[in-house]
Amino acid sequence: MERIKRALELAQAEREQTLRADAIAAEPALQAPAPEAPAAAPPERSRRVPLNEAALREAQLLLPGMTGAASHSFKMLRTQVMRRMKSRGWNSLAVVSAAPDEGKTFTAINLAIAIAADRDATALLVDLDLRAPRVHKRFGFEPTAGVEDCLRGEATLADTLVSLEGYPNLLLLPARQAVEHSSELISSASARAFFSQIKQRYANRIVIFDLPPVLGSDDALAFAPQVDTALVVIGDNLTKREELDRCFELMRDIPVVGTVLNGSRNERSSEYAYGY
Repeated sequence: MERIKRALELAQAEREQTLRADAIAAEPALQAPAPEAPAAAPPERSRRVPLNEAALREAQLLLPGMTGAASHSFKMLRTQVMRRMKSRGWNSLAVVSAAPDEGKTFTAINLAIAIAADRDATALLVDLDLRAPRVHKRFGFEPTAGVEDCLRGEATLADTLVSLEGYPNLLLLPARQAVEHSSELISSASARAFFSQIKQRYANRIVIFDLPPVLGSDDALAFAPQVDTALVVIGDNLTKREELDRCFELMRDIPVVGTVLNGSRNERSSEYAYGY
C-alpha cells in the first residue's frame, strides 16, 4: 500500500503541473462567447438486450437503480469526474491503466452506469480494448457486430449500438473480437471522423472509452489525441511504481482528470481512493 501511496503522490504532482499549464493555455478561450447549442439529433437506433442479472453480479457491476456494493464509491467518482469535465467543457474520457488486470474495465463500466443514472446526462461506453474486448462479457451478451466492424465500414452504428434493459440512459458500443493491428485501425482518418460524430451528437452525452493498458501496446497513446482527458486506474498491491512512472511519462501530453485506486487484484472490490 505504501508503494501505491507514493506512486499516487507522484502522479498527483504530475497532474497538477499539467492542469496548471492547461488552465493557463485555456484562459483566453474562457472569455469567448459560448457557441450556440446544436439542434437536437434524432434518437439513435440500437439493439436492445435483456438484463442478465447473474452476469452483472458475477462481474460486480452496479445493478439498475445504482444498487450494489460499490454504488457509493462510484457515485463519488462520478461527481468528481463530471465536475472537472464540465468545468472545462469536456465530454470524452479514456479509462486506462499501466498494465493488465488492474481494474480499468470494471471501473469504466461502473462509471458509465453511474453517469447514466444522473438525470442530466447520458453515457456511451465504447470498448476500444480491441486486443482483449470484454465489456460485452461483463454484461453477459454476445454482440452481432462490433465497433471494429464500424471502423472497417462493414457495419453501421445502428447495427452495433446496444441498449440494456434497466439502464435507460446508457448505450454500449461493444467490440466483437480481438483485432490485429488495432492501433492503426483506431487512429485512422475514418476512425477519427467516426468518433468525432458520436462525441458531438448529443450535448449531454459523456463518452467513455475503455482502452488497452498503456504499457502493453501503442493503442492508448495512438487514440489519446481523440479524447479530452483520461482517468488512470491503479491496482492496489498490483501496480508497480516503475510501471506507473512510465505510464505517466508516456501520457505527459494528455490531461489526466484523476486516478482511481482499485482495491482488488481481480477487479471486484468496492474500496477506492481518489487522487486528483
